[in-house]
Amino acid sequence: MRDHSAAIAGYWDAAAASFDEEPDHGLRADATRAAWAALLRSWLPAPPAEVLDAGCGTGSLSLLLAEDGHRVVGVDLSRKMIERARAKFAAAQVEGRSVEGRFLVGDAAVPPTDGTSFDAVLCRHLIWTLPDPVAALREWVARLRPGGRLVLVEGRWGRSGEGSVPYADGAGGLPWQGGVGAADLAACVRPLVAGLRIEPLSDVQDLWGGAVSDERYALIGEAGEAGEAGEIRG
Repeated sequence: MRDHSAAIAGYWDAAAASFDEEPDHGLRADATRAAWAALLRSWLPAPPAEVLDAGCGTGSLSLLLAEDGHRVVGVDLSRKMIERARAKFAAAQVEGRSVEGRFLVGDAAVPPTDGTSFDAVLCRHLIWTLPDPVAALREWVARLRPGGRLVLVEGRWGRSGEGSVPYADGAGGLPWQGGVGAADLAACVRPLVAGLRIEPLSDVQDLWGGAVSDERYALIGEAGEAGEAGEIRG
């Protein structure tokens, strides 16, 4: 099978310069930044925690986590995205903010973290780009410590399925191109975790910089011992 990772990385490298222009990417508006910060606090363990940001992009969520006292490892296939994430942390440190994080260029579906375990794995709007999302879910859960949190911010937007135009060379035939609905994602995650809950996010306009009409949500899974399954309450 041909390796298309270079073409896909190139696509996201080209997108890096304008990536933060989207309200939920750059978090430049105070209300948007505050909305994401509040949700991250509600989803993640109390700081300081070791957090893997899989598909971190330009590092905006990583920076929010680090500002709250978490130790963050960000992974992205795009070198240009990683450069921008590192620059954000460097700028924060120059401003006197105490933030701790490191960023790695690599496949977020199989993060190159040398067997490190984490208190939480965060992934936002990445799953739709993966050729084998279920394998990635297993990989992320395997990196969680007992009681750790898997936080997936996902949605179903745009066209999907047969006939959809691939977003990049080599990205054709993606199983979840255009996103994945909460029920379908929960069905894949539930066997892997000890507890699970879903939070609808479509109506929280501050997160997106305005009203949206598609399905957006967070799925929060809690790691446990092998064979445990259930629902997170609250």
